[in-house]
Amino acid sequence: MMAFAPPKNTNGPKMQTKMSTWTPLNHQLLNDRVIFEARRALLGKWFDKWMDTQRRRILTVLLERCSLSQQKFSEALDFMTKLPKVLSLYIFSFLDPQSLCHCAQVSWHWKNLTELDHLWMLKCLWFNWYINVSPAPYEQGVWKKHYIQMVKELHVTKPKVNLGKEEFLTSAT
Repeated sequence: MMAFAPPKNTNGPKMQTKMSTWTPLNHQLLNDRVIFEARRALLGKWFDKWMDTQRRRILTVLLERCSLSQQKFSEALDFMTKLPKVLSLYIFSFLDPQSLCHCAQVSWHWKNLTELDHLWMLKCLWFNWYINVSPAPYEQGVWKKHYIQMVKELHVTKPKVNLGKEEFLTSAT
C-alpha cells in the first residue's frame, strides 16, 4: 500500500476515481483532508529542492492563477512577524522618526517594534540628546518621549529676509 494512498473503504459504495487513486470524485472528506495535506506536503518537499529561479517561476504562475481576493490575502501577510526581532529593528533603524510613527500605525506588532528604545536612542544620540535619569528596568518609550520633548523645545525660526539668488552667489572677479 502506498504511503499517501487513500484508505480502502469496505463499507458503502466503491469510490469513483479518475485516472488514479489520487483523484477521488465522490468522497469529499478525503479530498479535503487526507489528499490535500499529502499533496501539500509533497509540494513542500519539491519546493525545498528547487533553485531560486524555479521557486520564483512557480510562485509567479501560482499568483497569476489567484483571484483578486486571494491576491489580497497574500499581500496581507506580514513579513515582519516572520523575521527575527534583531533584523526587524535593523530595517526600522534606517527610517526617519516620522516614518517610524507611520509604521507604528500598520499593526500591533509594528507598533511594539517601532516604539522600542533601541531605535529612538540612536535618533537622540545622533543630536547629542541624552536623558538625565535612569529608566526603570521595564519602562519603555523613554527615548521616544525624550526625542519628542527635545523636538518641541527646538526653536527653529524662518529667515527674516528673503535673499535673492544673486546675493548667494559670490563674484569671481
